[in-house]
Amino acid sequence: MQDPIRAGLAAGWKHIDASTLGKGQTVEADVVIVGSGAGGGVTADILSDAGLRVILVEEGPLRSSTDFRMRESDAYPELYQDSAARKTTDKAINILQGRCVGGSTTVNWTSSFRTPPEVFAFWQRHFGLRQLSVESMSSWFAVMEHKLWVRPWETPPNQNNKVLAAGAEKLGIPIGAIKRNVKGCWNLGYCGMGCPTNAKQSMLLTTIPAALNRGATLYTRLRAERLRFSGGRISALDCQALRPDGIHPSGKRVQLRARHFVVAAGAIGSPALLLRSGVPDPHRLLGTRTFLHPVVISSALMPERVDAYAGAPQTLYSDFFLQQAAIDGPLGFKLETPPLHPVLYATTLQGFGAAHVALMREFTRVNVILALLRDGFHPDSQGGQVRLGGDGLPLLDYPLGEVIWEAARRALLAMAEIQFAAGARAVTPVHETAPLYSSWAQAKKGIAELPLKPLLCRIVSAHVMGGCGMADTPQRGVVDHRGRHFWLGNLSVHDGSLFPTSLGANPQLSIYGLVARNAALLAAELSGRPPPLIP
Repeated sequence: MQDPIRAGLAAGWKHIDASTLGKGQTVEADVVIVGSGAGGGVTADILSDAGLRVILVEEGPLRSSTDFRMRESDAYPELYQDSAARKTTDKAINILQGRCVGGSTTVNWTSSFRTPPEVFAFWQRHFGLRQLSVESMSSWFAVMEHKLWVRPWETPPNQNNKVLAAGAEKLGIPIGAIKRNVKGCWNLGYCGMGCPTNAKQSMLLTTIPAALNRGATLYTRLRAERLRFSGGRISALDCQALRPDGIHPSGKRVQLRARHFVVAAGAIGSPALLLRSGVPDPHRLLGTRTFLHPVVISSALMPERVDAYAGAPQTLYSDFFLQQAAIDGPLGFKLETPPLHPVLYATTLQGFGAAHVALMREFTRVNVILALLRDGFHPDSQGGQVRLGGDGLPLLDYPLGEVIWEAARRALLAMAEIQFAAGARAVTPVHETAPLYSSWAQAKKGIAELPLKPLLCRIVSAHVMGGCGMADTPQRGVVDHRGRHFWLGNLSVHDGSLFPTSLGANPQLSIYGLVARNAALLAAELSGRPPPLIP
């Protein structure tokens, strides 16, 4: 199978693995982009197509389909933040987040949703974002869907998804089909370890190769340390080269100078870089309102094999429980089914010793449903806060208050009822003290009485949003609707940290659409030409 990344490198792409630098260097470009995920990749594509000289900075490594061997032991240390074990400060929430070229788009599960209409309406009412609506964003979503092959998935769902469908149908709960950004997918089910067949249309295979083909420069294993600024403008980005381990600094330093700087390091990395740089923040908003879609999980033992590691991981969903109350009422939740692989399941599952072994022995018969809680709309759901540790690296505090736990209990009940309706032999919430319930009646009583507290009830997340939120004024946000910083004229933020709330949907397509719009506006300004068409 052809490896387009290796072919591009052989053809002369400008890729600099900073761990190989023998000495420091200073480099100039038109635009420096920090981060190569959904925001950074789209920005690099559009700006390079406008004829601008672009430098991309990525802290993780460049890997490709040749390296993606469908093994968790390879993928998690190489492709994820903290080897897929990034956590909130109190260790109560585990966060899956990419750290490689392509960012989380290289390792996500391909689920693609447009920003829901009610979210745009909320942003207009509460953050003055009148420029953003279903109508104004429709063409941007459409063009990115076309470019990245976001299409209906017409292959029958795997057995894990069928459990959700069967239970929901018996209970009269509507479900929908998830669009996926794949082309020629082999239906393997290992999206989270990097696509070994180059089917997933991530930034690794689409926008970044396009930018490199136009002469953009990609630095990897280079940590963006601090922005230098004066007189209301950024002048340079100071970076540390990392050793080949990708963790420790090598001692070599790189300074990047440019006309404009785009921060797209994700909703933990972007606010952290701005905090380290000491950028103006008179209203103390930077790093606040960070949202996670806190996820609770229900595990079921089915009478037949499920083999939840096989087949496209997320193909069905239900928004039924998002629609039961006003968006700023009790937290609603979205239901989906995640893939299961041995390490991911074993490290998420509760318990230890013989009890844990007993559950793992049933691995092939396990169905799991997850509930994404829609945070950031209820007045008591203000999200978390990114701050800096003593070493300058980011920490995320995310308090789990009663408004979260109330929704978590409803979600655990809903998922258990669906699983029993689908024929489950037993169901257990992923919770340290929860037993295996053998009937819906038993589960209903048991879940109602479960103590829901941090570190007892397992909470995970793969969607980090906010921290550099958009608004109409600097009193309410860090950046404006274009992602432009309110206080530094040549600084933009282009990633999920822009969102002033969570979305209630997987965020990759929302980032693609919004960043495509904002990058096109930026390209017009910097090039002096009309906004470009999406290349």
